[in-house]
This record gives sequence, structure tokens and C-alpha cells, in this order.
Amino acid sequence: MRYFIEIAYDGTNYHGWQIQKNALSIQEVITEKLRILTQISHLDILGCGRTDTGVHAKQFFFHTDLHIDLDLKELKYRLNNMLPNDISLKDISIVKENAHARFDATERTYRYYINQQKDPFNIKYSWYVNKEIDVKSMNVACAYLLEYEDFTSFSKVNTDVKTNICEIKFASWSVQDKNLVFEITADRFLRNMVRSIVGTMIDIGMKKVDANEIHKIIQSKNRSSAGKSAPAQGLFLESVKYPSQLKLD
Repeated sequence: MRYFIEIAYDGTNYHGWQIQKNALSIQEVITEKLRILTQISHLDILGCGRTDTGVHAKQFFFHTDLHIDLDLKELKYRLNNMLPNDISLKDISIVKENAHARFDATERTYRYYINQQKDPFNIKYSWYVNKEIDVKSMNVACAYLLEYEDFTSFSKVNTDVKTNICEIKFASWSVQDKNLVFEITADRFLRNMVRSIVGTMIDIGMKKVDANEIHKIIQSKNRSSAGKSAPAQGLFLESVKYPSQLKLD
């Protein structure tokens, strides 16, 4: 039976979602706890995507195949008790046997938080930028993003993806209390894409780069044309959407 499991996590202490050698990941921790709980040594889980080292997720999904005598409520309770405090299991659903956490996702939304007032209690979850930022110029650049599909200029080089084509459906900056918040929604994202877009946008907001330069940056298809990647701690995967017909329960 295939399960979709929804989690949230603070990525501060992890080297991203994906299992890797000599570094602790979210996937490794959850896989280990599930194997202990289910007594299935060969059990594997597959996530809806990757998050980089230090990046957080308010909503993240993975799927796995289980054959155990536990109802959803008990499975959720027991697994949550086994997980560390910086990983929370939010929901479990039984889905169709061919449902796929990564490939069936129709859109993903990220938010990036920038704090312009020094705050020791927010340092792990935002980028502190103590300079004047022109939000209007950054939103002009956001509108230009929607005109393109190939975002090679904002992708980490030498990745294993087959295409750098993405459909950005929404991109905007807003002011919320002490924070500037960047929200972006697309059908898929490339590795490091959001953080490199944010870094470029901040260059625009600080008048280092004109908003119209976004066109040249994207058209160059060269990562060195874009700005430096923004720090990881300000980035959150906010939501992931799926077709409703995937669920069985």
C-alpha cells in the first residue's frame, strides 16, 4: 500500500533533504525511524523534491510503500514520537499505487524572508540586510520572470536534471511587519534557483543592477550572469499541490 506522508522541518541542522555520504539529511533520519517502526530493513522513501543545506519546509511530502498492521492515526502518532523535535509529521494519506510524490506535484511555492531590523530571535529564519531596498524595482523584475521558461542562469551548474524549463506562475515581493517576503510559485524548480533569484533581486533592490537587466541575465543562460545566492536560512518551502484524485482515503 502506498502512503503520502506530509512533514514540516527546520533545516538548520541538516544537509538538505536528500541522503548523502558523511552528512546528516532529513531523508536519512526519517528512513531510519520508519525502518525501526515497521521492521522493514529495505524500506525506502522518495521526496517531492530537494531542499538545500539549511533550507526549511513548512510543507513537504514523500511517498513510501508499507504493509503493516497500523491504522493511519497510530502510524502518525508513533512515527512523530520517534522523530526529533525539528521534524514534524503533519498528515498521512493512502494514495493510488502509482502516485508519485515528486512527479505528480503540479506546483510548489517557496517564500524567502529578509529581515531589515536586527533580531537575534529571527537570525535562523531570515537574511538580515541592513540596507535600503527598493521593493518596487524588484517587483518590476518579478513580472519579467513570468515571460521566460528557461532558467539556466539561476540553476546550480552540473546538475542531473534533463531540462531547465520551468513555468513560473507567480512571483512577488511584499512587506510584512519587519520582513520583506518574496513568494514564488512554479510547476518545478531547479537546484538553487530560488536563492539565486533572490540574490539577483536584492542587487536590483539596492540599485546595483537595473530591473531590465533581468532579460539579459536570463537570456545569457549563464549562472555567472546572475547574482550570488541568498543565504539558505531565509528560504522556506511553503506548499506543494497535487491532483485531488491521488488520494484513496
